[in-house]
Amino acid sequence: MKYFLLSLVFICYGFVARNEILIKRAVPSLPLIHLKDRTLYVTVAIPSHIKNSFIPGGRILVHITKQHEKTPRNKSEITIGFTPADWNPSKPVSFDTRSINVLSNGLEKMNGVDTGKYYYQAVYKQNIDDGNENVEGNLYSQVDSFDLEQSGKLNLQLSLDSIISPSTIISHPHVRTIHIQSKLLTAFSGHPRFLKASVLLPSGYFEDSLKRYPICYRIPGLNGRYTAINGLVTRKDFADWWFSKQAPQVIYVFLDSQGPYGDTYQVDSENNGPCGQALTEELIPAIEKMVNYNPSSKNRYLAGASTGGWVAMGLQVFYPDFFDGTWSYSPDPLEFSHYGLINIYEDETIFYNRFGYLQPGRRTTFGEPTFSMKDWIRGENVNSRTNDYRVSGGQFGAYNAVFGPKSSDGLPTMMFDPITGKINHAIAKQWEKYDLKKVLEKNWSVLGPKLQGKIWIWTGDMDGLYSNLSTRFFKAFLDSTTNPKSDAKISFTPMAGHTQEWNDKNVLMMVAEKAKK
Repeated sequence: MKYFLLSLVFICYGFVARNEILIKRAVPSLPLIHLKDRTLYVTVAIPSHIKNSFIPGGRILVHITKQHEKTPRNKSEITIGFTPADWNPSKPVSFDTRSINVLSNGLEKMNGVDTGKYYYQAVYKQNIDDGNENVEGNLYSQVDSFDLEQSGKLNLQLSLDSIISPSTIISHPHVRTIHIQSKLLTAFSGHPRFLKASVLLPSGYFEDSLKRYPICYRIPGLNGRYTAINGLVTRKDFADWWFSKQAPQVIYVFLDSQGPYGDTYQVDSENNGPCGQALTEELIPAIEKMVNYNPSSKNRYLAGASTGGWVAMGLQVFYPDFFDGTWSYSPDPLEFSHYGLINIYEDETIFYNRFGYLQPGRRTTFGEPTFSMKDWIRGENVNSRTNDYRVSGGQFGAYNAVFGPKSSDGLPTMMFDPITGKINHAIAKQWEKYDLKKVLEKNWSVLGPKLQGKIWIWTGDMDGLYSNLSTRFFKAFLDSTTNPKSDAKISFTPMAGHTQEWNDKNVLMMVAEKAKK
């Protein structure tokens, strides 16, 4: 009898495992998340005054949180994602979390004993020019709540009755904005696309109409916006300093990273289009004409942190004659053999390391892993209308769109499988043209002389995204160069975290000092 029961267990286990494999093969882009005893039933309606603003094909995201002080769409522990097929906005759409077409992240937390009040809200991602969620043109509902009991059916009723408004720039005598339609990006996409930036003028700008100033382009972190100028100008300590005699006389430009798949990284790509060309040939000339910058002064600089740090370095490498120096803080991986802890050219999967352990994606400055790569991609799969990370608007959706080729369906080709994390090395090979170390290795005789005196990089040695490893190997290459020997200044701070030492004041002072030379 004992052996019969044991055999029965193995047979049942094999049946479940085999069927799970069959389901995953049938729908390879859908992670299976089963709740033991909790199903959410969701109904989403579009009121009559919103119907004319509705765009079909978008993604419904339902956010749930216990944090009453937070707006769920800005911060939630639980997210449910669903893409309705052929949604007629005159009728509500209904779905539940048992469906294989519905993805969720964090929903298993509601299986436990953590009962009480939960707050929820829905967003409908429909802006085709911006891969992010809380952006202009997307729809959202008001916040509602429910009390979670130990068991029972949960019905969430939501109405997408509001539209996210366009962002605005603070009104200030020393602030300018620019917003132009890009001929290059419009031609690429087949519909109008725009470029925008905000400009902070130095305190003495209006005192001498003939004076020309150095200019610094500040690139935001992941999915950052040109509205970053608002927070800086309204910050009393910065504003007091900027309009004092101690502040440098530099024009400070805030770029915008909006793109259809998330951050464009400001470079040309198969999926986002000629973003680098549009920046250097359309937006920057328009900005510099507006502020009377003199290009022959050779005082055009770059600065940024995190994603902005990669962009600042990438633009300097790809346009070595156009830009005259870069300050890069905690840059995203500058070479992809150390893409965080992953070697995209050799590793089998991004989810597990070569020792078979779950690959961490984030950590504290004490080295404690807080978030796995598997968790990370699961979240991006939920946010994407394709049920995989390609159009999530998140970090890896952006990477994939910027660095990878376009597939036959017109969307980015995935470098790794969204369920297993298995790397497609043929696609990874195509990322090489954005691997800045490889670019420099292949072209040092041409690029090396043009980059002398132009590179300044800082990284914390306990970077929360493990990007310090890539910077270490990038530095090792530059240290090994000859003809010329690189004079790049690259520094590391022990026990410092991601972007910990980024400071606008310090950057601007260094820019001003370099401009004097």
